[in-house]
Amino acid sequence: MSRHPDKLQELVDSSKGLRPIRVAVVQAAQRVLLDTLREAADLGLVEPTLIGESKAIHDLAASVGIRVGLDRIIDVKGDAAAAAAGVTLVREGKVDVLMKGLMHTDALMHALLDAEHGLRVPGRRVSHAFLCDIPSYSKLLVITDAAINIAPDLNAKAQILQNAIELCHLLGVETPKVALLSAVETVNPAIASTIDAACLSLMAQRGQITGAVVDGPLAFDNAISLRAAKEKGITSKVAGDCDILLVPDLVSGNILAKNLEYLADAVAAGVILGLSAPVVLSSRSDAAPARLAALALAALIHHRTAQLVVPNAAPVEPALQCAPQPESACHPLPG
Repeated sequence: MSRHPDKLQELVDSSKGLRPIRVAVVQAAQRVLLDTLREAADLGLVEPTLIGESKAIHDLAASVGIRVGLDRIIDVKGDAAAAAAGVTLVREGKVDVLMKGLMHTDALMHALLDAEHGLRVPGRRVSHAFLCDIPSYSKLLVITDAAINIAPDLNAKAQILQNAIELCHLLGVETPKVALLSAVETVNPAIASTIDAACLSLMAQRGQITGAVVDGPLAFDNAISLRAAKEKGITSKVAGDCDILLVPDLVSGNILAKNLEYLADAVAAGVILGLSAPVVLSSRSDAAPARLAALALAALIHHRTAQLVVPNAAPVEPALQCAPQPESACHPLPG
């Protein structure tokens, strides 16, 4: 990635004055990851603990000029054991944030969602958000959920959306604008995502989803371009100025995010929401700018969560209480 992500750089700048976050990096033996951690440490953003095979980590760190004390390396073999070690550090209060290294996502998710030893919070759905810096778009754009919930139903989408809205609040967007994506902008019973979008829009009007302006269904062009919306006769407070794109399912969201990254020169910082601590979920192919921005995002989430106040929050309807979330509903693929 040659382009400097200017809008994401503002997040990095905002996090510089904060206390460094203690971050545990699961399976840390990766050159680009260690380069990113060196930069983040030089900026005063992180105090890393590296988990994985200690010799491989130590040798690689030395080759890229990083000095890591042996007391900051936890020697563990295998993805499952490394993920469990990272989760344990969070549960014991020894680190603030987890970061995925050179490992498969499913092994990390298994540890995070473990009913007895994981990081789940009662009543909260776990979801993922990409915070995207796109050259052709005027502001940062949240895409959710493109990495964890495979085929969310209406109830799950409401919870995923509330997580994304709260993320925008933490970033200083008081009333984010949400576009509920589908293939068309009209309700079509043959396209389930249009029905879900219509229901979510009404739920927002009735106070079941709070803190945002929500509209949908909207096709991608109508969500991003006011001109396209006007050409189609759509009147919307969201069109052309959205802060959040709620996608129909993991497949469409993942394709959208990677399309923007590889064809539109976007930089996407990925983070898991809804757990007891922020988790940076970087793809193994992510370049350093995306990883650094994700660490800065995790730092802001960690430090600002206690200050979060959702405006006009109403009591949660029983239908929106988080249903049990089996691992089968979450990302089973390597990332």
